[in-house]
Parts: sequence; C-alpha cells; structure tokens
Amino acid sequence: MVQGGDFLNGDGTGSFSIYGEKFADENFEVKHTDPGLLSMANSGANTNGCQFFITTVPCDFLDGKHVVFGKIVEGLLTLRKIENVPTGQNNRPKLVVKVTECGEM
Repeated sequence: MVQGGDFLNGDGTGSFSIYGEKFADENFEVKHTDPGLLSMANSGANTNGCQFFITTVPCDFLDGKHVVFGKIVEGLLTLRKIENVPTGQNNRPKLVVKVTECGEM
C-alpha cells in the first residue's frame, strides 16, 4: 500500500480534518478487495484524520478497521511507479514522492 496525507508533520503522526483532530469511522461496507482503493489511515477505532492510503493489492486484513472511501479511476500506472520506489528504514521511501497537479476531487 501507499500512504500519504500527513501535511502537518510529514512523518505519519499528524492528524487534522475539517471535523477537528479526529473523526469517527463512517462504515465498513466496502472491502479492501482490489488495487487502487482509497482508505482512511487511522490509529484505532474512530481516529480518522488527514491521512489515507491506497491499496496496491487486495488487503482483507484491513477490512473492518479502515474505511474505504474511493477508488482511483485514472493513474494506476502512477501508483505502480510510486509503489516501486526503493524503501529503507521503517519502509519509508528513500526518495521524495510528491503528487502534484493531480486534478480536482
């Protein structure tokens, strides 16, 4: 998976949303069955903030713990390129990966 969205600290510890620091899980109806699914990253139940991840393979171990809220409709090749960036300690990319000018949500 590819994780992002920590625009506060840039290290996976930042949390912020339009609802405050954290907000509740919505539902777990959509399962992590395919590559390209967008899901909320959290540190436990009802701790959603600004961070998210994108699946690169099916991840059934995330079902019931993380809320799927979208799917990539274009750019799966870009996801594959990000996925193949070499990683180091704590599975962090050795190179800066920054997605810009990607359109509107």
